[in-house]
Amino acid sequence: MDRTEGVAQDPRLEASGIVLAGGRSSRFAGDKLLTDWDGKPLVEHAIAAVGKACQEVIVVTGPEQVALLARLSGHVVEDQEPFQGPLAGARCGLQAAALPIALVVGGDMPTLVPGVLRLLLERLGVSDADAAILGSGATRQTLPLALRRAPALDRAHALLGAGERSLQALVEALRAVTIDESDWRRLDPDAATLRDIDRPADLPEPSPR
Repeated sequence: MDRTEGVAQDPRLEASGIVLAGGRSSRFAGDKLLTDWDGKPLVEHAIAAVGKACQEVIVVTGPEQVALLARLSGHVVEDQEPFQGPLAGARCGLQAAALPIALVVGGDMPTLVPGVLRLLLERLGVSDADAAILGSGATRQTLPLALRRAPALDRAHALLGAGERSLQALVEALRAVTIDESDWRRLDPDAATLRDIDRPADLPEPSPR
């Protein structure tokens, strides 16, 4: 008899999930990550989705939010260079990561689909690339993003030293595999994984009860 018969398998992959939660929310007129949506803070939705895909979850934030976010996640890391852009936040998360593969998402992405996140990690794992991204039409999406920790951290250091601040620069500096839209849309027909919230009007309708 198969010893695993009848035992639920852990769907989480051996990867560190990094939730970027250190922005200024300048276009939201308030702290968007702690704004209540569908019964809990916006950022908690991203944390929960990453927790379904990764064995480790790290939340990177600025000094003013460390205590607040620590109530939502057990591993909160203070960005030593707050408000310097997503590349600096990603580097902070990569430095804290314990596993060789990492997944980076935005804390303002409340409708991430865990199956798509796992697909990114799995596709990276079977490739010789250093990054995996989602294709969307003619666009290669920057987030969510799967990375091999060591090369990504090396390139992030170099790019930040040269004055770069964007994750797009990191993707362009690495060998990246792109997942065709037709592949990941089977798991996420509405492309909910790509939704990020910049303004109150961007918030989707809450889930029906």
